[in-house]
Amino acid sequence: MDKYTFHRDAYIRGQEKYNEAQLRQDFTDPFFHALGWDVNNNKGHSEAYREVMHGGPIRIRGTTQFFDYTFRIGGVRKFIVETKKPSVRIKDDADAALQLRRYAWNAKLPLSILTNFEEFAIYDCTIKPEHGDTAAKGRIEYFTYKEIPDKWEYLVSIFSQDSILKGSFDKYAGSQKGKKGTATVDDDILTEIESWRDALAKNIAIRKPALSVDELNTVVQRTIDLLLFLRICEDRGIEEYTTLYKLLEGEQVYARLCMIFLEADAKYNSGLFHFEKEPDWNEMPDTLSLSLVIDDKALKGIIKRLYYPETPYLFSVIPPEILGHVYEQFLGKVIRLTDGHQAKVEYKPEVKKAGGVFYTPQYIVEIS
Repeated sequence: MDKYTFHRDAYIRGQEKYNEAQLRQDFTDPFFHALGWDVNNNKGHSEAYREVMHGGPIRIRGTTQFFDYTFRIGGVRKFIVETKKPSVRIKDDADAALQLRRYAWNAKLPLSILTNFEEFAIYDCTIKPEHGDTAAKGRIEYFTYKEIPDKWEYLVSIFSQDSILKGSFDKYAGSQKGKKGTATVDDDILTEIESWRDALAKNIAIRKPALSVDELNTVVQRTIDLLLFLRICEDRGIEEYTTLYKLLEGEQVYARLCMIFLEADAKYNSGLFHFEKEPDWNEMPDTLSLSLVIDDKALKGIIKRLYYPETPYLFSVIPPEILGHVYEQFLGKVIRLTDGHQAKVEYKPEVKKAGGVFYTPQYIVEIS
């Protein structure tokens, strides 16, 4: 702390070209080492079991970005830390706070820290991040480097490796749950795609009244599957980012979407895309989906919700097992048709009886 105090004025003014890498080496590395973390992997653990990962890459809106620290126990992520230069005003940096919270929320990490060593901000990342949030949203602790001695016992009790191993971190994180605004990413995605199913079912039932209830369930489910698959591929760098977003420009959205589906059919050797007859495959291709009529308004509403700033989701970050859990719940409901050919969504009878459903489509959760 004495070294930081001595040079503080130059750091704050941004002089001496003092950058984040130097800050980490001089101050934040020793800070977390004092909390019991093997910051530099002096124990020689394999990459899978390093206690602290540096500069983990993630794809955000088509570009690769890096988070400075990921702290792990037995290879399992517990919390992340992002650093900024001392000249950056942490207390008011809404963009940095939102980016950190979005990553942690999608990764289901309950707590995260934003710091430039001059200031420390600890965030409750169970609170859903929203575009326009202030830097104070979700912040549960804020203090400056001068207050570290007073805050040290608190920091040790939650963020030290020893306290995490004893369960104090999980206990503290659990005490934040249930507060206003908290929502898990899996519950939120489930609510989102259920609203898509409702919108698509109602629109398709009106535009294609000859469909049977089984056909309606199939085409609605397949449309959602394909949209999610392609959007996940975008965030993971497999497909060009904004491929689906570009459909918002102009009309005949579904006709143009079908062209993307056909291109994907030729690219991916997957049962998910099966629009053309393939040799040595007895299953008939899906011609029904390509014959649908879906209003632009219905589709554009869904596609907008797949992109920033309307979506809080980072599909490059969300663990595959979370998507699997979402689908287990999602597939527990089914579309039925009323006598007037109106679409209604309700629980499957067997799900009502069993209280759950246990099926996960592998093409959704195994994208790599």
